[in-house]
Amino acid sequence: MFKHILVPVDGSENAISALEKAVELQTLTGGKLTILTIYRHHSMLEASFSMVRPQDPGNMDDIMRGAAREVAETAKARALELGSADVRAFVKNGPVARNIVAFAAEHDVDLIVIGSRGMGSIENYLLGSVSHKVTGTAKCPVLVV
Repeated sequence: MFKHILVPVDGSENAISALEKAVELQTLTGGKLTILTIYRHHSMLEASFSMVRPQDPGNMDDIMRGAAREVAETAKARALELGSADVRAFVKNGPVARNIVAFAAEHDVDLIVIGSRGMGSIENYLLGSVSHKVTGTAKCPVLVV
């Protein structure tokens, strides 16, 4: 039925619940599982905050990419613990919902399994959640957990 399942993860409890459901579905269908973590490019305002933290120097994008990579690898390890036989993890940068939908289209994803609420910013409360945007724009089925 589902040959390729995509699970966007951000480290939130809902994302981990979605991952657990995706592994369960993968086990039933025998398909492959892809984990996707997306981080947003920081603004100049955020960059200015990094200047006042001398104990944490470095490029904010590099720090955010590293944190996203850690989230993706932790999710991949959890999927393997749960019995996933075929799992890969990717990290991307940019608008979250748009990147999820684009990634799904580019990689022939049959199903997106996504948490109902993640660790989004205040912007998501004003403009709508990522899961809502994904369900409205994805070409494949979306399961919101």
